[in-house]
Amino acid sequence: MSANPTIRVAVVGTGFGQAIHIPGFQHHPRTELVAVYHRDLGKAKAIADSHHIPHAFNSLDKLLAMPELDAVSLSTPPFLHYEMGKQILGAGKHLLLEKPMAMSAQEVKELYHLATKKKLVTIADFEFRYVPAWQLFAEYLQQEYVGKPRLIKIDWLVASRANPDRPWNWYAQKDKGGGALGAVGSHAFDYIYWLFGPVKRLCAQLYCAIKERPDPLDNNQLKPVDADDTCLIMLELMDGTPIQLSISSVAYNGRGHWLEVYGDRGTLILGSDNLKDYVHGFRLQAAPAGKALSEVEIPKGLAFPQVFTDGRLAPFIRVVDRWVESMDQNQSLAPSLSEGVYSQLLMDLTHQSSNNSCWVDVPDLDLFLR
Repeated sequence: MSANPTIRVAVVGTGFGQAIHIPGFQHHPRTELVAVYHRDLGKAKAIADSHHIPHAFNSLDKLLAMPELDAVSLSTPPFLHYEMGKQILGAGKHLLLEKPMAMSAQEVKELYHLATKKKLVTIADFEFRYVPAWQLFAEYLQQEYVGKPRLIKIDWLVASRANPDRPWNWYAQKDKGGGALGAVGSHAFDYIYWLFGPVKRLCAQLYCAIKERPDPLDNNQLKPVDADDTCLIMLELMDGTPIQLSISSVAYNGRGHWLEVYGDRGTLILGSDNLKDYVHGFRLQAAPAGKALSEVEIPKGLAFPQVFTDGRLAPFIRVVDRWVESMDQNQSLAPSLSEGVYSQLLMDLTHQSSNNSCWVDVPDLDLFLR
């Protein structure tokens, strides 16, 4: 085997998979896209032909039986992740898993243990860890620029689902893994853990403002929506630092995505008001205590080597970099399914808190994984 072997990958799930995963793997120098899966074989073949992918399948078993296949990227809707993830790992293939990871932390934990048993490499697509402004923000935190944090405030207020005519689909259904919490709260929970450490307890309320949407597959009949579109969450870190997290996908002219840290030595504000692209447009502002905020230039060393029209593509390619690095080292480097379990655990507890209108304690990750 050569020092840097090509990794042969299949993409399973062709919504986000076709928009980001396929071009990402085709751009990466170490990955070769050999197959694509769609439940409709005609659509699978059309996608394969349009992207010059040699094989198309509507059977996951047949895809996984390909002897030349090394790894699978799974980007189907979340309610399919657990069973498909088990099949992929059971077939001995490395796994890149989209968020939200599955329907419960227990399901993700089982995938984690199966991957560990099989000595397979897993990674979760937590893209914000790889966005330059976020990486610079992490460096400032590590240098204790703000000192002891007094308040962490996160706003993620967008209009992506504000139009009630947006079609009804799995995203509208709680039992399919839909909702704003799964779509973006999963990211927020991961970067809270990455940047600030584990959470001690949380309290949440989930809301659904748009109660029905038209189903284009059923003559635009209005179908009920029960997945959340607004989430208000309070969290407390292990050291007592409070976090206020506000998420909404139905906020016309929402302020975008902002992460603010107020400490005894200074302030850091990271944010983007770009409502069309959730990666493009982040800038970092900083100020020592008592001084005015000023924008911080992103060092060239952190910048993406190439920027794409769709802002999600460049950080996804960095996720693939990390996956490939993990395979080279024969170990799952962060963000692996271990981090995926933690994000999903916080989501589960958010639902529990909202259902019971109470604070809930967050268990230690290492203890939960046993």
